[in-house]
Amino acid sequence: MDGTTLILNAAERTKAAELLARFTDSYENSLTSRPIAPDADRETLTKLLAEPFPEEGLGVEAFFADVVDRIVPYTTTIAHPRFLAYVQGPPNGISPYAEAIAAVLNQNCNLWQISPAANVIERSVMDWLTDLFALGPSSGGLLTNGGSGATKDAITAAIADRRPDFRERGLQETRAPLVLYTSDEAHRSVVKAATLLGIGLANVRTIPTDDHFQLRVDLLAKAIADDRAAGKEPFCIVATAGTVTTGSIDPIGPIADLCEKENLWLHVDGAYGALFILADSTREALAPLSRADSITLDPHKLLFAPLEAGALLVKDMAKLRAAFAFSSTSSYLTAIDDAHLLDYMDHGPQLSRSFKALKVWAALRTFGVGAFRTTTERCLSLATRLGSHIAANPGLDLMNPVTLTAVCIRMPGRNAEAHAELLTRLHEEGTAMLGPARIRGQACIRACITNHRTTETDIDLLASRLTTLATR
Repeated sequence: MDGTTLILNAAERTKAAELLARFTDSYENSLTSRPIAPDADRETLTKLLAEPFPEEGLGVEAFFADVVDRIVPYTTTIAHPRFLAYVQGPPNGISPYAEAIAAVLNQNCNLWQISPAANVIERSVMDWLTDLFALGPSSGGLLTNGGSGATKDAITAAIADRRPDFRERGLQETRAPLVLYTSDEAHRSVVKAATLLGIGLANVRTIPTDDHFQLRVDLLAKAIADDRAAGKEPFCIVATAGTVTTGSIDPIGPIADLCEKENLWLHVDGAYGALFILADSTREALAPLSRADSITLDPHKLLFAPLEAGALLVKDMAKLRAAFAFSSTSSYLTAIDDAHLLDYMDHGPQLSRSFKALKVWAALRTFGVGAFRTTTERCLSLATRLGSHIAANPGLDLMNPVTLTAVCIRMPGRNAEAHAELLTRLHEEGTAMLGPARIRGQACIRACITNHRTTETDIDLLASRLTTLATR
């Protein structure tokens, strides 16, 4: 390769395209025979870490050889049909090509003038999502790097809405402390966001949940009343549509009633579960999300976009702009208003933003919305199937109602070490990759079926193996 240029010539482009196609086909055709969890060979990984970069480039073929020989063997096979460890599914089939096109175009999706088509595509995706949740004509949103970022942005908007002078005065002056409420089953990103935004752990209330792991509204109302009596200022409730451990859905309707009564911002963390609104069987349970002020979603979960692709939806786009728009003193960032296009830099914290929308748009266009409706319904059905297997086995305990696709399993009478050993055994023998969990202080293991490649045969194999191992 010519060391003076960063452009591939025609022959190199042809070779790179050929090797990429060969790699993609080989990986797809070998998925079920690959180990789910890699052998983390410390010696090989240490050599890879310590190897210096060459002064003269090695070329296209050497790069692909490195990928095949030195990288892939030490990666987790996320696309294996029995990778069930986390709320992370395999990417859909069009995504590698959409990602490649986005890299070629390399649009900076901040100002619409420099990315007009990308701007329209992101608007199209967000319009579809806000319509899905019936958020109304003033709604909108943007794609983010993930659910944690979306939740942090939502709480930022809630603070700015409650404290219009927040930008000028911050939270430094002596005023009634703002208080945020969530459940003891909420994702850690909620507490993390509140801490990073200066609310402080002392002003975050984690409300206990009931036997179905749903936030208790009676205790929530009491906590709000107690804080008001103590001179504090409640401002936001973060409910969860799909808790990360058990998949429970908080009672969104009653929580929304309380928010209206108390004049509080309602954010719903739906990173795991909100997109199950696509499925007929869970649509009604998730319909109250239409009352939320903001919603976190993760297209890199149930829309099976490759990482990263989170999303924030808001009922009132003007409130997002009020939190994030700043007058520019840089002439190169001068924006031109357009009724049909958005400057996304004024609706979120990022200035440089990648063309994430293309991979989501591409999947919806390529496969159709119906394919995602069918897939979400199928994941729910597979989780119910696994839950039924576990409930019918006297040697195993089903630890949670299977509301969405999380199935928590315990071997009664066994300690945490025994459950960790069970996970290791399942991984090493290639049965499945599951994850650890702890429910009400008890160690267990957890399968989460958010994998469009998983089949009934995979679920039955896992259930059979669990039954065998539990009786030993």
